[in-house]
Formats: sequence, C-alpha cells, structure tokens
Amino acid sequence: MAGLDLAVIGNCTVASLIAPDSRHVWFCFPRLDADPVFHALLGGEKPARGFMEAVLRDHRASRQYYLENSAIVATGLEDATGGKVRIIDFCPRFRHYGRIFRPPMIVRRIEPLTGRPRITVRIRPGFDYGAAAPELVFGSNHLRFIGPHTVLRLTTDMPLSHIVHETEMVLDRPVSLFVSSDEPVPENPDALAREFLDETLQYWHDWVRDLNVPFDWQEAVVRAAITLKLCSYDDTGGILAALTTSIPESPGSGRNWDYRFCWPRDSWFTVTALNRLSATRTMEGFLRYLMNTVLKENNPEIAPLYPAAPGIGLEERIAESLDGYGAERPVRIGNAAAAQRQNDVYGAIILTAAQMFWDRRLPHLGDRTLYDELCPIGAEAERIALEPDAGPWEYRGRARCHTFSAAMCWAGLHHLGGIARLLGLEQESTRWLERAESLRHTVLARAVSRGWISGALDSEVLDASTLLLPEIGFIRPDDPRFHATLAEVENRLLRNGFVMRYDEADDFGQPETAFLVCTFWYIDALAAVGRSAEAKALFRNLLAHRNHVGLLSEDIHPETGVLWGNFPQSYSQVGLILSAMRLSRSWEQGLRSAAPL
Repeated sequence: MAGLDLAVIGNCTVASLIAPDSRHVWFCFPRLDADPVFHALLGGEKPARGFMEAVLRDHRASRQYYLENSAIVATGLEDATGGKVRIIDFCPRFRHYGRIFRPPMIVRRIEPLTGRPRITVRIRPGFDYGAAAPELVFGSNHLRFIGPHTVLRLTTDMPLSHIVHETEMVLDRPVSLFVSSDEPVPENPDALAREFLDETLQYWHDWVRDLNVPFDWQEAVVRAAITLKLCSYDDTGGILAALTTSIPESPGSGRNWDYRFCWPRDSWFTVTALNRLSATRTMEGFLRYLMNTVLKENNPEIAPLYPAAPGIGLEERIAESLDGYGAERPVRIGNAAAAQRQNDVYGAIILTAAQMFWDRRLPHLGDRTLYDELCPIGAEAERIALEPDAGPWEYRGRARCHTFSAAMCWAGLHHLGGIARLLGLEQESTRWLERAESLRHTVLARAVSRGWISGALDSEVLDASTLLLPEIGFIRPDDPRFHATLAEVENRLLRNGFVMRYDEADDFGQPETAFLVCTFWYIDALAAVGRSAEAKALFRNLLAHRNHVGLLSEDIHPETGVLWGNFPQSYSQVGLILSAMRLSRSWEQGLRSAAPL
C-alpha cells in the first residue's frame, strides 16, 4: 500500500476508517474494540468482503475532507462527464434528553451535485474477523446481515434490490443509509439523516469552541484533538492507543500489534494533552475508568494494559481469515504485552490521578480517600523501580532496568509527596519526597557513565524515551547530562528529521521506521534548551507528512516518508498538540504581529 490515506469518523462508541474513494474499510461493531464487520483494511490486496462503498461510474477524481471543526467526512467524486456526487459520512453524537446520544451507527448520505451520476452501492460485512459470511434477510425498508453473534441492520431510502444485487442506479435524489444495531429506524431516512447531521455538526462545533487552542497551527491541533476524542470509549472512560490492529510498524517486519486497548501510560499522555486544551471531560471519564478497572481491588500490581470495557479478552491470537494490511500477516487479536512487567505504569497512574487534586475545574476534587488508594501504588513503585522490566517499548525477548521506567516510578513518589502536602500530611509528604530523591540519585548514578543518560541502568543503551526526563521533572533541561543525551540522540537516532526509538536490534531485528512521537519529544527537548528555530522547522516537517486529512499513524519511514503502524495513533496526536502549544506564539504575540503597525 502507498500509505495510510484514511479519514476517521466516530462518536466514542464506534469509529470507522474511510478511504479517499469513500470506501469504509475498518468498522468495529458494536464498540471500538469489537469484531471488525468492515475489515477490508486487513483483507489483503483485493478483499472480497469487509467493506461498504459507493462506486461512481467512470470515476476520474475524488476529494476528501472534514467538515470544518468536526468528525464528519465529506468525499466528493467526479465522473468522466463532469457528473459530481458528494458523500457525507458520520457517526451521530449530540446531546439529547439531557445525555449524549451516541449509538453504534454510521450514517451515510449520498447527494447528486451535477449531471446524472450513476452509482453502485456495495455493503459486504463479515463476522468473526472475516471467518463468517452473513446471512442476508430482507425487511420492508431494511436489510439484516446476521452473523454468528451479532446482527447488523441497514436502513435506507434507496432501492434495496440495487444494494442486494449490487446493480447500478441513477442518483437523481439524495439517499441516506443507516448502518447500525438491529433496531428499527421508523423515521423518514432523509429527514432523520439531515437532523442527525445538523445536530452532530453542532455538537462538534460547540466542543471545539471550548478548546483552549494555541495561536499557531490551530487547524492541526483541532484535528488532533478531535481524533484523540474519537479514541475514547464513553461508556467506561477507557482510552484506546489506536483504533486498529496489525498495521505493521514497517514492511515485512512482523511487528503487527493490536492497539485497541487502554494503556495507562498512553492514556496519561492523552489526558495531559486534552487538559492543556481545556477538554477535561475525557480526563474525568478516564479517572472513573481507573477507579473501576485498575484501582477496584486492593492489589498494588498494575498491568501494562486493560480492555476498554469488560467483555474483550487480552489473550493474543491470530486471525487466520485475514491476509493482513497489504497482505502483511499476521493479524493479531489481543496483546501478549498484557502479561509483561512495565514498571513505568505505576507512575503513570499516580500522575493521572494527581490532576484531580489540583484542577479546580473538576466538580469532584481528589481527597484523602483517593490519596490512600494511591499510596499502595506508590509503595509498589518504590519497590520495583530498580527491577528489570520490558520497558516502554515492550521488548518481548529481554528485560532490563529501564531508565524511563525508574524515572516514572520516581515521578509517582514525587507527586505523592506533593499530594500529601496539599492534604496537610506534612510528615508523609516529607517521607515520599525523601524516598523520591533517593531513587532519583540512584537512577542517575547508574544511568550516566560517559556523560549522557543511558536508556537502561548499568549499561550504555541509547533510548529516545530519555528525552522525556525533563518533561516529568526528573532532570532540568539545562543539566549538562541532558545536553549530552540530546547530542547523542542527534548523532545516532535522528534520520532525515525523524527520531528512531533506539538503534540496536530488538526481538524482530533492526528497526526500520521512526516512532513519530519520539520526533515530537525531540522537538520539545530542542525548545526546552532554547533551540526553538530548529524545533519549529522539524515540527513543520512533521505536519507536512500528515495524511490528506491531517492524521498521523504510529510510525514513518525516514527515507520514503510513508506512514506505517496502527492508525490513528493517539501518541502521535498527543505529540502534535503538546509540541504546537510549546512552540506557538501567545495570542497576544500573534495578534500583535498579525495586526498592522
């Protein structure tokens, strides 16, 4: 494949990825991490099933874009005679009866613009990751696609026979299609589609209006923020690392992972980015998720990842029925990293929960009860901080004492000290802070040997995650040891403006692609040490490598510029937001420079 030229729609219950020709190629139903009933993205080069599309006869050109400040996608198609069609795709989301209406539903509206365009509509879902074809049942104005465990219903005002037999029809009026759960849609499809569209557009406009965006790069930041929102699951508050599974990190690598799970580490980054934009409801939902999923038992051991909601297993297995992205197998369901030890997760949990104690925008602030629940996690962080783990990159074949993991444990202890002081627990605060400082001294003593900070203790391993140490307060950006680390990263990890995670072989060999968030970390580090001009140049270069609708995946090939890895990747959108806010002019500066003298 040439790249991940996909747009995403969603409503925090479901999401769908749409190709530039308007084909839906990835739609998990009835929730973000469920069975993909549209799975053509992973169906090989010419999948026979797992998509929804509208094919224009003699199609010669297309243009795809988002309606401004929304999660609504428009695709314009033009035929050889100048006939034009506009296709609007969205998942309804708006306030209704005092709550958010967000059904597991795709709404597609196909509108003729000029000429007499002829279209063919094809809807070919599959079930059990492509292993089962549906049974098709006619209704009065709907079709039911019956699978082994679920039913998908299509309600429409276009002729059902043309859909069933995939025959061409003249598009002489707008038609609307609702792909949803097996519930009747009694309303007039045309009127209902227009009503849902108006309400959903208004919802997103209101949501964006409340964002505290930087002066510069507003469009890019807004798109990243909406995309992050679409990776959250409202029902529980869980936040997915990405919406897909098994898009390879690089061609032929076998690095195909299922990212449709909630990593507390990734979620902490997401919550941090959205909080900077004043979008606090995602944080509130994720904190409830933590209470219900991670802190529900008096067990200080925390797993690296969790399902977004009950009912989805973590066990890793292979979907044999799918040929993979561009025929790149395997397609994995579940993630074996759930059984790993990743010690940084303890710090991530505490750092996320700590925001409840200081953010006065929240209706319910952190209290002594929450602090008492965090204390065992802090004690466990101190106990395991200097023990080997799989690290933030989830090595499958080795364990080390990773510097980032130990530093995140330090951050947990340090923040507990601040929380205790806020609550008036001075003696406990002193104990936490003393233990944190002792850990910090030990980590630096064992991680620095030739002036720069190694990615692992007692060895010399270069790791881009050390670029985050100033961000969490572990070391000052003007510390000579950090400057030396930055220089080492530039010499060994920087490739054509993109930063690799590390430069040594891992379980799958030598890495070929750059992890996009590492480049954002490098940009932030440059800005922190006063090299803002270089940081802005690299940032603009990254923006230029977003796909046609402004989205980023997990990885990029530093030579070809092709995007790889799961999509859209929350880490990458987070990096974009945080770097933009760091590099942007203030509103006062921007308005002064924009206004005539």
